[in-house]
Formats: sequence, C-alpha cells, structure tokens
Amino acid sequence: MAGLAALLCAVAPASAQQANPYYERAFVLEAHARCGLFQPAVAAALDAAARQARGAALRAGVNEISLNASAGRARGRAAAVACADPELGVVKRRVEGAFAGWSRTARMNFEGVRAAWVADRFDTPGWRLKQATVTGASPVVFGLDEQDRGVAVVSFVGKPRPYGARIVLRDPAVAPRAWPGVLPPEGLRRAVWASGSEAAPRALLAGGQKAGDLWRFSDAAIDAVEALDPREVFTVEFLFRDGSVARAEFEAGDFSAGRAFLAMGRI
Repeated sequence: MAGLAALLCAVAPASAQQANPYYERAFVLEAHARCGLFQPAVAAALDAAARQARGAALRAGVNEISLNASAGRARGRAAAVACADPELGVVKRRVEGAFAGWSRTARMNFEGVRAAWVADRFDTPGWRLKQATVTGASPVVFGLDEQDRGVAVVSFVGKPRPYGARIVLRDPAVAPRAWPGVLPPEGLRRAVWASGSEAAPRALLAGGQKAGDLWRFSDAAIDAVEALDPREVFTVEFLFRDGSVARAEFEAGDFSAGRAFLAMGRI
C-alpha cells in the first residue's frame, strides 16, 4: 500500500501540519476495528484524538457533510488494506509511540470556541469531566463526577433552593441539523429533567463555595449532550416555586472527546 507511511505523522496527537487529521485518524481507527491493532488504552486515546479533530474541523468551518464523506472514504480505504500489510504494521508501531504519552496524561483541557471541558483521570474524589459557567452571580458546573454520573452542581447566591432542574437542548427528532452557537427556537428543543438531587460534596463545589446542590441526570441525558454538534450550546435550567427560571449556558464542544479520553482508565 504505497504511501501509507505518510499517515504516521498525521495521527500524532499534536499534529498541526496535516490538512485533514480527522481523515487520518478515522482511517487508523477503522483499521484497528478490523485488525485489532491496539491495546484498549491506545485505542481510546486515538478515539479521543479523532473526535477532537472532528470538533476542530467543524469549528473551523468545514461542512459536516464533507466531514462525514471524508470519514466514509477513510473507512473505505481501511477496508482495502490487508491486516498483514507491512506498512500497516509500521503505522501501528508509530501510533503506539505517538499516543504512549496520552496513557500517562492524567488531566487534559478540550478547548472550544468560548469554553473548555476539563478531563481528569486521577483516581480521587472530584470531577472527571467538567465545564464551569454562571447563572447570574451563582457558579454552575456540569459534567461527570467520580462515579461517572452526569451531574450539575450549583451554589445559588441569594436565592431559595430550586424545586427542579433540566437540560434543554436541540431535539434531533424535529431539528436534525445543528444550530451553532445558539439554542434553536422553542419548538425545536427538548428538555431532559434531573432524576434527583442532594447536597453537593465539597470536592465538586466551585472554588470558594461552602455549600451547593447536586442535580443528577440519566445516562440518556448525557448521551444526548454528547450527540450534539461541537459548535452547539445547551442550557441547564433551575426552576423555582415563584415561577422564575435560572439558566446556565454550556458549550457542547469536545464533550465527546473528553469522554473518550476518560475511557483510557484512571491513574
């Protein structure tokens, strides 16, 4: 397979010289799916890098249809490569070397347009994946706790405790295309309600806060956030008995890449 070795630098995590790193990473992931090239930690790192590359391409203005077509070409090219191809063996060794450092990386920021997801693989109490924002003067953090539960933690300033919380995001059943940067009109949204709440543990409180509430969300709610386009936003809304609603806006960004990074396991 002439030219396969040209992929070697493209699949490196820090590659900035390649025109289409998403294509290259998609190719190697498909080859791995067919041939079992990598150990789970390396495969998870490569998956995270591929998702990160896709998000970067979308934020840079690459058309989603074009990206999907590129991934299709990568899968087709990988399907034509024999698992015993010597050059594929070279790619395997180089990829393992390129991502070896990721297996020892405990914390990583996945930057978006306006906000970042912070992923943490340390086996200690606290957030595993989070993004922080505010509603009014009150800090709000959303993500995955040390039990990999989807949660929102809020410390309200000068307000009573809300009676409910929900995630509001685009409904793909009625709005299949992304709405970058804004929530779509109300008729194109869906709401996923929290399944319960409790006092937030200190390890999850925003810096300087002494108390707060933790609201739990189902795995299906977290999967819905992950399915958003990286350019989209969603809100966590807190409802009060006087009819008021406090909204905290989050950027979908590389939430998916952050989850893939965590799949490498804890340190």
